[in-house]
Amino acid sequence: MTATGTSRESRPVAAPSADVPCCRFCRAADGEIVVDLGSQPSSELFPSASDPGPDPTFSLRMWLCSACGLAQLADDAEVPEEPEGQEPAALRVQRADAVARLVDARILPISGTVAEFPSPHGGTWLDLLGQCGLVPAGPGEHADIVIDGCFGMMHGRDQREVLQARADRLADGGTLLLQFHSLAAIVEGLQWNALRLGHYAYYSTPAMIGMLADVGLTATAAFSFPLYGGTVLLAASRDGRPNEALLDAVTGPERAVGVERPDSLAPLQGSVQRTAAGLRDLLCNERDAGRLVYGYGAASRAVSLLCLAGVDAGLLAGVADVSAEKQGKRMPGTDIPVITPAELVAAAPDLVLVFVSELVEEVRLALPQIEAAGGRWLDVGSGV
Repeated sequence: MTATGTSRESRPVAAPSADVPCCRFCRAADGEIVVDLGSQPSSELFPSASDPGPDPTFSLRMWLCSACGLAQLADDAEVPEEPEGQEPAALRVQRADAVARLVDARILPISGTVAEFPSPHGGTWLDLLGQCGLVPAGPGEHADIVIDGCFGMMHGRDQREVLQARADRLADGGTLLLQFHSLAAIVEGLQWNALRLGHYAYYSTPAMIGMLADVGLTATAAFSFPLYGGTVLLAASRDGRPNEALLDAVTGPERAVGVERPDSLAPLQGSVQRTAAGLRDLLCNERDAGRLVYGYGAASRAVSLLCLAGVDAGLLAGVADVSAEKQGKRMPGTDIPVITPAELVAAAPDLVLVFVSELVEEVRLALPQIEAAGGRWLDVGSGV
C-alpha cells in the first residue's frame, strides 16, 4: 500500500451504474450513465506532502440527459475550489485567434461595454476586447458583450441558473459569448480524464444551442479551435440572425460523432482501464530498466489517471508544477510529491511525462536543461 492507501495495482473501474439523477439544466430524469470512474479524490484538494492520508473520495460519473443532451456529473460533491494552475500559452494564443475571428465576422461592436464571468481557470479576455474598443461594464450592469471565455460556466452545479445569469447581463441587442471544451473532442479523443469533480457539465454545441433557446437566446455563430483537441466559441443574442454556415460547420461534425447518443459515448468507458494500464506498464518498464521518471503538470486530469493506474512515488518520483499553491503538496490520492520546475531540473530525470498536451512545447522551451542532460519529454495528456 502507498502512504495514502492506494494499491500499487491499477484500480478496477466500475461498470456504469443505473442510478437516475436529475438533469442540471432541464430537470428531466431520463438519461444514462455513460462513464463511471468509481470513487476518486478531489483534484482541487492537494494535501501537504507530510499528510499520510487517506484522502476523501467521491463518486465520479458522467450522465447524459436524454431530454436536452447535456452531459454532466451525476453526483454532487463538496469539494474546494481548484487552485489556479499554469495557463498554457496555447490558451492565450487561442484567445487572440478567437477575437480576430469575431472581428472578421463583425460580431463585436465598434464600441460598447463588456462583462466577463470569472473562472477558477484564470485568464481574461478583457485586455483583448479592450483593444477592440470595449470597456468593462460596472458591477451588475448590463453589457453589450457578455463573455464566459475561460470555462467558468461548467463549474456551476445548477446549469440553468448559471446560464440564465449570463443571459440576464445582456443589454438590448447584446451578444453572449460562451467558450467550452467540446464533448465531441472528448469522445473522439477518448479524453475520459476530462471528467473531474467540480466540472459539472460537458457541452456539445447542439445541446448548448438548445439550452440557449430555453433562456430566450438564439445561437448566431460558432467557431472551433484545436485547443484541448476541440474547443468551441458560440455566440448568441436575443434577436440575432443565425449564420447557418458557421453553425453547421461546427454542429454537423459533432452530430456525426453522435454527441447526443449514449452508445456513441460508450467508448469512453472502454478506454479508461486501457489507458490506466498503459501508464502503469510504461512506468513499471522504466523502473525495471533503472530509469528515473518524473511528471510535469499537476493538473486535474492527472489525478484520476494516476489513481486508477495505482501509481505511487516508487514509479513516478514527483510531478513538477509552476503553481506555488501546489508545490510542497502531493498529488491527491497518492504519495507523489508536487515539486518546483527547478527541483525537476536538479533531479535530472531520464523521462518526464507531461500530463497536459498544450504544455509540451512550452515546457521544453522553458526547461532546455532536461534534454541537454539526456532526458526526454513524453506527452501523455491524450493517453498512453
